[in-house]
Amino acid sequence: MISLKSPREIEAMRRAGRLTAQARALAGSLIRPGVTTHEIDRKVRRFIESHGAKPSFLGYGGFPGAVCISVNDVVIHGIPNHTKLKEGDIVSIDVGAFLGGYHGDCAATYPCGQVSEEAAKLIQVTQQSFWEGIQYARKGCRVSDIGHAVQTYVESYGFSVVREYVGHGVGSKLHEPPQVRNYGPAGHGPRLQPGMTIAVEPMVCAGDWQVHNVQGNWTTATVDGSLAAHYENTVLITEDGPEILTVTEDGAYV
Repeated sequence: MISLKSPREIEAMRRAGRLTAQARALAGSLIRPGVTTHEIDRKVRRFIESHGAKPSFLGYGGFPGAVCISVNDVVIHGIPNHTKLKEGDIVSIDVGAFLGGYHGDCAATYPCGQVSEEAAKLIQVTQQSFWEGIQYARKGCRVSDIGHAVQTYVESYGFSVVREYVGHGVGSKLHEPPQVRNYGPAGHGPRLQPGMTIAVEPMVCAGDWQVHNVQGNWTTATVDGSLAAHYENTVLITEDGPEILTVTEDGAYV
């Protein structure tokens, strides 16, 4: 059943969302050649916990890190480790914070130093595809309208959208109904209603969209070895349109 949040719950989700966005921004600021993903994970975990919250992903289904940190061809669920980042890498940060009984969930892909033209374009298109999608995160639209807009935009640049993993509802649980696909025809699925809170998260590949697990049941990479990027925010459906909940106090979305 899709949960419609009350005004009290929405305010709690705004607080969780702000903290999560600040954690994402912190992680992004730490990305540079020579740093390890373990160091980023440790500092972000400390930041979240210092604000009286818990990292949403830590221990979730057995995940060992506080942050999913995915490098280059890794699409999602990269496990933090002691490998050092290199100039030209692209690094996807996916972070959640559980505060006051509710989760925030967001992601972004960052360049590590100077990156290739293709990598920079992939990051840009992935982020913009989110904004193309949430034009339809409005009362009366259907869930699939979002994904159709994402796919149409991404494919117009010659990139592809991952099919195996999708966005989702978010609230007191990290994953709630409905599923929010980043592909498919418009006009399908539940109608969006005020009070719904969803995580819209395009996962985009420079090559083919097929993916496979490369480390246990978590780390997922492109089959063809092409680069991948990820962008996500938690979104509230209101009477007047979408409200981004994972935004920092100074209005930043990355």
